[in-house]
Amino acid sequence: MDVLKNIYQHPAFSEEDLSLIFNKHEKINYKKGDFFLKENEISNDYFVLESGVVRSFVYDINNDDITINFFTINDIIIEASSIFQRIPSIENIQAETDCVVWKISYEDFQELFHSIPALTEWGRAWMSYQLFYLKNRSVEMITKSATERYLDLIQEKPDVLKFAPLKNVASYLGITDTSLSRIRKEIVKG
Repeated sequence: MDVLKNIYQHPAFSEEDLSLIFNKHEKINYKKGDFFLKENEISNDYFVLESGVVRSFVYDINNDDITINFFTINDIIIEASSIFQRIPSIENIQAETDCVVWKISYEDFQELFHSIPALTEWGRAWMSYQLFYLKNRSVEMITKSATERYLDLIQEKPDVLKFAPLKNVASYLGITDTSLSRIRKEIVKG
């Protein structure tokens, strides 16, 4: 339950608010390879990751899977467009490792969102952070070298490099497996 305390931090939450929120979450285990969401499904839940690594990916025009994001401990696993707009997902979300998550349904979240004013404020702050993160990532894909992006990933999400296949890391960084191998060798030498 500590992971939920880490996620739902906002000065406006009362202990009663947090208790109501925490009680709507269900602890679930996923095995490596299990899907949280598949392309063309409508997301009905989001998850708080207690342990493990999860990735989201799409298929490009050549039917190659391209990693969009990695989720690690204390991240919210969500496909926001699908869950909040109630539309089919274009992403797949899959466990890279065995995972422990806390799941909350869309219906339960909506009920809480409309009955706990502090959750509205928390949601606004969380969404603002996500917009900043995605904007920053898209700019860095253009303005930073592959080596810099790799070093940033080491710093921000070290578990990804411990547990995710290198082909998934390479696609996340926007480079080939061969380029990733070269970068890793250069870093070890340097």
